[in-house]
Amino acid sequence: MTNAVIETILSRSAAKYYDPAATLSDDQIRELVRIGTTAPTSFHLQNWRFIAVRTPEAKARLRPIAWSQPAISEAAVTFIVCGQLADSSVIPERLSPLVEAGIMPAKMVPEWEIPARDLYMHYPQRQRDEAVRSGTFGAAAMIYAARSLGLGSTPMIGFDAEAVAREFGLAEDEVPVMLLSIGAERPGNWQQKPRRPIADVLDLV
Repeated sequence: MTNAVIETILSRSAAKYYDPAATLSDDQIRELVRIGTTAPTSFHLQNWRFIAVRTPEAKARLRPIAWSQPAISEAAVTFIVCGQLADSSVIPERLSPLVEAGIMPAKMVPEWEIPARDLYMHYPQRQRDEAVRSGTFGAAAMIYAARSLGLGSTPMIGFDAEAVAREFGLAEDEVPVMLLSIGAERPGNWQQKPRRPIADVLDLV
C-alpha cells in the first residue's frame, strides 16, 4: 500500500513555471503557515515569522531585490521566511499554553528556560543558527504541505537580504532565511531530480 506522506515527499520537485492567473485565498495562505508552524523548534521557541507577498504591488517591490526571479511575480504567493534570533527570555510565555493545556507541569518551565539561557544568551552565532534552523524547518513543512495540496513550491536564497529586511520591515532580531514561492504550476516543470547514492551519504556505525 502506498504511503501518502512518503509519496508526497518523493514526488516533490522545485517548480520553475507557475500559472500567473491562479491565486490562493488569504485563508489558504493562513493554513499553509499554520501547518508550517507545527514544525519543531528548540525549546518550543517558535522563533519565526512569515511575510506573505501576494499582491501585485508587493510582488513588484520584492522581485527587483530578489534577482528578478519570475516565480515571485507568477506564483500565487512568495513567503519571506524569517527566523528570529533565539531568545530564552520568551520561553515562559511560549510554554504557557502547554501548561494551561495540561501538557507540561509548571515546575518544568525553569528546567527549559535555564539551559536555553546558558545555550544562547552569550552566543550570537548560536542565536543566528537557531533562527536559520527554525525558519528552514517551517519552510520545509510548508513545501510538503503545498505538494500534498497539488501546489508547486520554490525555495530561493537569491535575494539581497539587507534590501529585503529594509523594504519589508524586518526587526533587528529577524533573519530572512529564504524566500518560498507557492502556487499552481503550469506545464514544463521537471520531475524530482536523481539524488546521490545512499552509500555516498550514509555511514552506519
